[in-house]
Parts: sequence; structure tokens; C-alpha cells
Amino acid sequence: MTMDSDPSSSLVRLNIGGEKFWTTVDTLTRREPDSMLAAMFSGRHAVCQNSEKGYVFVDRDGKHFRHILNWLRDGVIPTLKDNEYSELLREAEYYQLLGLIDRINDVLDKRKENEGLDTELTRIDIIKCIQSERVRFRGVNLSGLDLSKLDLSYVDFSYACLKRVFFSRANLQCAKFRDVDAESSIFHNATLRECEFTGANLRGCLLAGANLQSANLQDSCLIDCSFCGADLRSAHLQSADLTNANLEGANLEGANLKGAKLSNANLKRANLQRAYLRHVNLRETHLEGAKLDGANLLGAIR
Repeated sequence: MTMDSDPSSSLVRLNIGGEKFWTTVDTLTRREPDSMLAAMFSGRHAVCQNSEKGYVFVDRDGKHFRHILNWLRDGVIPTLKDNEYSELLREAEYYQLLGLIDRINDVLDKRKENEGLDTELTRIDIIKCIQSERVRFRGVNLSGLDLSKLDLSYVDFSYACLKRVFFSRANLQCAKFRDVDAESSIFHNATLRECEFTGANLRGCLLAGANLQSANLQDSCLIDCSFCGADLRSAHLQSADLTNANLEGANLEGANLKGAKLSNANLKRANLQRAYLRHVNLRETHLEGAKLDGANLLGAIR
């Protein structure tokens, strides 16, 4: 993506995986002010241009970017097939467009209801349950529910199906997610301190800004996850699969990454001070600007 070379102009020229788009700063910042796009073009950060004059390149599939722009302009989403909504949802997660993510999940939920594929519980059922002292949703199907902003601390979700659940800003401290299937769920700015995710499938989850201090993510699938700006201090990531994960600016101070897979992971400007990276393969990991003071890199492949 790129901004016009004239700083006084609001014109923005975008190159998304070879697809070119023109829009304005106002479009990119007004509707979703907390998104990655808004941050990029807020004026607070320098935007690097590629060799083609007037454009900044972003290595994403441009197929659905026109839908993203239409959402930012008008607040509408197109009528798509379920698999196309899934593709659009993945792009919305990458750009951290929380309003669009919520809207897509609403559409998918309504389709599931029309097809008779309702989840076993509703948001109201969950609220009633968490008023009791000890709450367990072990093995329950809660896919697609909006559980944002709820106090779900200490709740046991082990073995549950949590696909596309919206946990944004929820308090999940000490919750148990052992062996859950939470693919494409949203944990944006959630409190996940000391949570257990051992063996969990979190593929494609959005965990940007989440507090994961001392969380246990051993043996979990974190492929394509976004941890931008997340707090992962002292987190347990042994043998976790972080392939293609985005950890830019994340705080991993003292984290244990023994045996973790970091192929094509983005750790730019991440804090890895005193992290355990012994014998970890960092050859295909992006570490530009990362802090590695005191990290245990004995035997690491670089």
C-alpha cells in the first residue's frame, strides 16, 4: 500500500498483491480507527514505498480488498458464498478490522441458524452459566458465538468447538482451552493471563493486543495467528507451531520457545529479551529490530 508522494494530499495508492487500488486517508481511518490500515495511514508511522512510484506494496491477496474498501466507505458487505466469506474474514483479521469481522460472523451465524446448525448454547445461556461458582463447557459446541467483554475467568472450555468465537476484550484469565478447536476466533485485547491452551488449534486466530502473560501454549497450532502487540511475557510456547504467525511488536520477554516452529514468522521489533530460543530454527524468521538481549540462542540456527 502507499500514500501519495505529496504529503498534503489525502490520496492513497495501494498495491495489494499486484492489485492496484486508489482511495483516501479518510476512508482508511474513519470507520475502523483501531485497525492496522488506520494505524498505517494515521501519520504516526512512516509508510515505505516500493520501487513503483506512488505505491506501497502489501503482500496479501488482493481478491477481496475491494470489499474491504467498500466496507470502509459505506459500512456494507457483499453477498458471498460461505467459503468466500471465510476468505474475506481472513483478510479482515489480518487488517484488524473488528467491525467487519463482527459483521461477517453475524452473517455466517444467521446462515447457520437457517440451515438448522445452531450452536448448543446462546450468549444468554453463557451469561446465566457464568453466574455459578464453577463453570465448565468441556466438549460443548459454541462456534460463532459473541462472547466479547464477558468475565469468563477460570472457565473450563477444554475440548470444546470454539470456531469463530468472538472473545474480544473478554476476561479469560486462568481459563482452560486444552485441546479446543478455536480456529479463526477473535481474542483481540482479551485478558488471557495464565490460560492453558495445550494442544489447542488456534489457527488463524486474532490475538492482537491480548495479554497472554505466563499462558501455556505448548504443542498448540498457532499457524497464521496475529499476535501484534500482544503481551507474551513468560509464555510457554514449547513445540508450538508459529508458522506464518505475526508477532510484530509482541513482548516475548522470558518466553520459552523450545522446539517452536517459526518458519516465516514475523518477529520484527518483538521483545525477545531473556527468551529461550535454544536450538530453534530462526533461518526463515523475520527478526529485524527485535530485542535479543540475554536470549538463550545456544545452538539456534540463524
